[in-house]
Amino acid sequence: MFISPMLLHKSDHPFDDSSYITELKADGIRLILSKFGGKVRLFTRHKNEVTSLFPELLNLNIPDNTAIDGEIVVTDGIGKPDFEAMMERFQSRKTSHKISYVVFDVMYYKNEKVTSRPLLERKEILNKIIPIDTPLCTKVQWIPGNAVQYFELIKQQGLEGIVQKKDSSVYEINKRSYNWLKVINYQYETVKVTGLRKDEFGVMMSFEDSRYAGILEFMPKSERAKIYKQHKELIISENEKFIYLNPKLKLKVKYRNLTRKGLLRIPSFVEWVS
Repeated sequence: MFISPMLLHKSDHPFDDSSYITELKADGIRLILSKFGGKVRLFTRHKNEVTSLFPELLNLNIPDNTAIDGEIVVTDGIGKPDFEAMMERFQSRKTSHKISYVVFDVMYYKNEKVTSRPLLERKEILNKIIPIDTPLCTKVQWIPGNAVQYFELIKQQGLEGIVQKKDSSVYEINKRSYNWLKVINYQYETVKVTGLRKDEFGVMMSFEDSRYAGILEFMPKSERAKIYKQHKELIISENEKFIYLNPKLKLKVKYRNLTRKGLLRIPSFVEWVS
């Protein structure tokens, strides 16, 4: 059974509030696991069934008529989530990557819908569903409040970020709620604009040492207009896919981390750099 998950809003900064809990944000793929009539089914947040992709999760010892919410992650050699490895595992079972299902909420427990119960009660139910954490299935780490200090630790470890949740919050199916907030540990970089993609908006970027940095897609329309207003006088050459520009324009971007190829992961515009 698919249940459209509750989604988070963004917060630019962590805050300390004793009425919120602070969770580690797992850098993976959202996964809804339901077990009804003795049959386990797995769904992404977009309602794509992926049961056949993760056979190792089909025999988890959870009660029948239960649905839980979490994230599938793959960790690297030192235990940090590796999103690229997770995508490789998502696309092929032939890889050697071992997954871990990191669970943070429950919607049904033994055929009872528990979404209207406060978050801390649902956490207690999760303790019954997953009494012992294992490498394959574990509950997400969380603490009461203390988000500012926890976020500093996350930054020191180079992890993706944290989630702050109102401890009394209900599970709002198919809604994005301000009761759940994500704070991303963004990295920042100044890059040069070296081209424009033709078929759909995309800015080709390079680092200041001229190494290729990737494609920027997240940019306000008002800022896009500034590029299009100036780009014609900067054109060097073009082909079917790209217009190549003299790299005189610079901008500051934020991104999650560097990929294995040294590119900016999910870059987005911050400001122009003169």
